[in-house]
Amino acid sequence: MTPSEVDTLRRLLETSWYGATASPLLRPLSVVFGWAVRARRWAYRRGLLRSAQVGVPVIVVGNISVGGTGKTPLVLWLVQQLQAEGLRAGVVLRGHGARHPARVPRLVSEADPADEVGDEALLLARRAECPVCVGVDRLAAARELVAAGCQVIVADDGLQHYALGRTLEIAVVDGARGLGNGTLLPAGPLREPPQRLREVDAVVLNGRLVRPMPASVAVGEKCLSMALQPRQFVRLATGEGASIPTWRGRSVHAVAAIGNPDRFFATLRTLGIDAVEHAFADHHRFGPGDLAFGDERDIVMTEKDAVKCAGFASDRMWYLSAAIHFEAADAARLMALVRARLAEEQGT
Repeated sequence: MTPSEVDTLRRLLETSWYGATASPLLRPLSVVFGWAVRARRWAYRRGLLRSAQVGVPVIVVGNISVGGTGKTPLVLWLVQQLQAEGLRAGVVLRGHGARHPARVPRLVSEADPADEVGDEALLLARRAECPVCVGVDRLAAARELVAAGCQVIVADDGLQHYALGRTLEIAVVDGARGLGNGTLLPAGPLREPPQRLREVDAVVLNGRLVRPMPASVAVGEKCLSMALQPRQFVRLATGEGASIPTWRGRSVHAVAAIGNPDRFFATLRTLGIDAVEHAFADHHRFGPGDLAFGDERDIVMTEKDAVKCAGFASDRMWYLSAAIHFEAADAARLMALVRARLAEEQGT
């Protein structure tokens, strides 16, 4: 299939996933997928498949749906909180977006090409100021970080990577999309049944919950809320910053190759920016031709996309930097939970 055909298929699936009902043609495949998911989970619980600890606490930040929910910004926030408490944190992730997934764990440097380590990994290596390791085998990658002196590991994604033992599980849910039609892949967006949210230690909503959770999910007091708040526009070529109010009323090309491009486009609209929207598949590897739009408008993208475009950046290319914001009470609750679990793990 051509990239345009893949993109068309993706959009058709997402329309079904986040519509009112699941496609009846795909429901039988979802039933089969559900059997496989439950069988695998049962095998881990029974010890037929084994999870292993790495000798330090592991915090998994993941989701039960495909696509972007805000995991990576939350990982960055969490690492910064751990660092502020004097802990040497490390981040492990698969390395989505890399041309060839790392079969052997690879420590990421800020100078690595995004198509070798993945866009999220490179962004974290540049922003988190901590060791970052990518690998298909996240257990082996976590052990690499322990060998590098990390005292706590944060896994970006990996809620379903049960081979890696964990101290704490945090599930992130996109408030705008929720759990879609509540159906497992491929008829819906879910990797695991909605009831999986009952088992995690905390559920973090990214933005206001627009569509209600399924009746079978009751997360109660473990539910917290966060929001991604825009900070400034940054020119790729120079690192020059520009305040958000100065962009109000501008007409730009908006580029997004993330799990939920519409979230980025909606953010630009709320900032008063007139954007011509260009959505690409998640982790799309950009080339100069992808951004040749035939006019002189500025081009605005996400920070995750910017790490892939820095090598051919022009003065017209900018990214919108953003940061996680928690209400003080929710931030305190989450960090109290983290501290308690780390103390239990360390036997103090």
